Amino acid sequence: MKKGQKILIADMDEKLARSAAAYLSGELFDVKVLSDTASAAERIRAFPPDAVILDPLQPKTDGLQIIRGIRQKSQVPIIVTSARSDVFSRVLALEIGADDYLVKPYDMRELSARLKALLRRAVLAEKELSSRSGHPPIEYPDLRISLETYSVVYKGALQQMPPKEIELLYFLAASPNQVFTRQQLLNHIWGYDYVGDTRTVDVHMKRLRKKIHDTGKWSLSTVWGVGYKFELKEKGL
Repeated sequence: MKKGQKILIADMDEKLARSAAAYLSGELFDVKVLSDTASAAERIRAFPPDAVILDPLQPKTDGLQIIRGIRQKSQVPIIVTSARSDVFSRVLALEIGADDYLVKPYDMRELSARLKALLRRAVLAEKELSSRSGHPPIEYPDLRISLETYSVVYKGALQQMPPKEIELLYFLAASPNQVFTRQQLLNHIWGYDYVGDTRTVDVHMKRLRKKIHDTGKWSLSTVWGVGYKFELKEKGL
């Protein structure tokens, strides 16, 4: 882990935010605290962070829109922290662009571990980009996936997708008809040190299926009780 990585904490709970900032500063992070979480998307322009720790709950503001606002400007890793512990809130945050979710009150050691895991994955992603010439584009009827440009073209239209969705689709499509368990996909795409659980894979597959619909020649298939595969329906493709 590089020293001095920039972390933006956006949280109305200033006491907790300051405690988190003090703890992370002790681990040699460069931390900024923002109490007006609604302005987090704008703040990342002035203080481009390596990661964001965010409680999106804000009076009279759509907290989910805050995450969307950040995602429109940046692919910076986001850890959502919230007092809401229900599955719906967790899944919804992940669906709209968060990378991890931590329930308040959280242990500072767990926050640090999750943050470091996210940052390690970001470094691996950068290395992947630098060596992406070794990953030729994958093409099927009505579908082209490229890691050179991190793009997906479906039925002639460029799809807007975050990097992890593209990497997941590419990985499955690179081994057609092979079944991968959720844990295998989690390990390969998110890394062996990922702190989250296999529901992350399900969330990303759900998002992919909203953008990429099955055709008569291929499909993103669920193998019940096992995992997922990119299924070719016609031989010779």
